[in-house]
Amino acid sequence: MKAGIVGLPNVGKSTLFNCLSNAKAQSANFPFCTIEPNIGVVNVPDHRLEKLEGLVNPQQVVPATVEIVDIAGLVKGASKGEGLGNQFLGNIRETDAILHVLRCFDNDNVVHVDGSVDPVRDKETIDIELQLKDLESIEKRLDKATRAAKTGNKEAQKEVAVLSSVKTGLESGKSVRAIALNEEDRLEFVKPLQLITDKPVMYVCNVDESAAVDGNAYVQQVQEAVKDEQAEVIHLAVGTEADIAELETYEERQLFLEDLGLTEPGSAKLIRGAYKLLDLETYFTAGEKEVRAWTIKKGATAPQAAGVIHTDFEKGFIRAEVIALDDYINYGSEAKVKEAGKIRVEGKDYVVKDGDVMHFRFNV
Repeated sequence: MKAGIVGLPNVGKSTLFNCLSNAKAQSANFPFCTIEPNIGVVNVPDHRLEKLEGLVNPQQVVPATVEIVDIAGLVKGASKGEGLGNQFLGNIRETDAILHVLRCFDNDNVVHVDGSVDPVRDKETIDIELQLKDLESIEKRLDKATRAAKTGNKEAQKEVAVLSSVKTGLESGKSVRAIALNEEDRLEFVKPLQLITDKPVMYVCNVDESAAVDGNAYVQQVQEAVKDEQAEVIHLAVGTEADIAELETYEERQLFLEDLGLTEPGSAKLIRGAYKLLDLETYFTAGEKEVRAWTIKKGATAPQAAGVIHTDFEKGFIRAEVIALDDYINYGSEAKVKEAGKIRVEGKDYVVKDGDVMHFRFNV
């Protein structure tokens, strides 16, 4: 599961990517610095994992991860191939969620591709290009469905009605995610098209250091502009985050954060937000050798969760032994949880809860 960082050229995408991952994307003060997408595997900060580590004292700890992709900057006309448009749109189509970076700071030393700072205008510039590309995809599919509908195909007739509604919405300037559709119709006719503006989005407002805690007027403008979308808005001082990431020790980083009035890096909040945006959850396994966070899709059953460890676990699933994380923390060890009768045995239909501590029994 990948989240793609997108935005106009020179808004701080690659600097943000460098904050989030160990990979160092080239970052410079001119457009099209990023050409090939950079991919980083980023650890998901999780205080629950730290608590389990303290209780179990394992040989190693393995956190959950999420892939972040830094994609080339977009310009007007990208849907028609301008700039790196075709490459950009191809790269973003391969991601599962969008982290849309908007410049929300004034600095005459950092050039803006449109000559002035206006995050709402910048958002609309990218939205229009993505909507135009989706409109192209819809029109192709609609043409095919219309021909089938004329033969009396009932399913095709239904598809024409749904896609016509999407087409109307796109032509009015709406992203697909904001178009009101029956969930069943969306899953059947829209999701398979992998439309770019149907992907979940988080708007990342890049502010200066003075606005790191409370944001600024630009952030408020973005919040107002997207209030009708199902989208999260966060703000962080990307340049400052980059400076913090360069500090050698944890203590130095914490002192820097405290001076700013922050309890943790904004990048940690962003990573957790991206994980949630991708509809992901975590369950844990805990033993002397390893405490590990495993990533599952929200709503996964116990056998599906077991399959994340190994496909044989899913094929030969017998049962899952489950401890609620709060019980593990309250009692302090698996042995004490067992003594208290707090270990549950769950079968194939059990839907895993975020934070469950699990052991699987299987037979292949």
